[in-house]
Amino acid sequence: MPLVIAIDGPAASGKGTLAKRLADHYGLPHLDTGLLYRAVALALIDAGLSLDDAAAAARAAQALDAGRLDDPRLRERAMGEAASRVSSVPEVRAGLLAWQRRFAADPQGAVLDGRDIGTVVCPEAAVKLFITASSEERARRRHRELAGRGEAATFAAILADIEARDARDASRSAAPLRMAEDAVRLDTTELDADAAFDEARGIVERTRGDAV
Repeated sequence: MPLVIAIDGPAASGKGTLAKRLADHYGLPHLDTGLLYRAVALALIDAGLSLDDAAAAARAAQALDAGRLDDPRLRERAMGEAASRVSSVPEVRAGLLAWQRRFAADPQGAVLDGRDIGTVVCPEAAVKLFITASSEERARRRHRELAGRGEAATFAAILADIEARDARDASRSAAPLRMAEDAVRLDTTELDADAAFDEARGIVERTRGDAV
């Protein structure tokens, strides 16, 4: 059976790093689904349209070109906030759902990370992880990441952004952020990248073993 690993969690929890490492370890394709929403937001910005224009956002989702996922602007801090806004539009989520499911249908399997992978996109995934960490630790990680890229931002501003995104992601009507009932929760607050990977890989192996 294809190995599909669904990884969910809030911003800066470490899920993206874990997803990439697990994908490399198991030789699977990886999709950071957050980039899809960032690409939709960027399409609106490039067209001079409002991020609150739900109809335009839905059209951008339907017309999404995979080539846009390589745009370096998608990694900028502002795009995370913009993506959070357009991701609350039900039509945007619906428009991107088939795109994500096609990716997950790879014959060998896939690793996808986002906010609703285990609950909506891949509810039948063989392995589901919910990665979390304290908001303060997530803000510290994001602050280090941005500083490493030369982007100026205060810790207080980043923490406020993360808490606002958490509230918006958890309260939206379309696919709110929540842990799937059959997911395994992994708190990475006190774990470095290697320790978190070891824990996640152990969960994958135990889950696969239970399914055999």
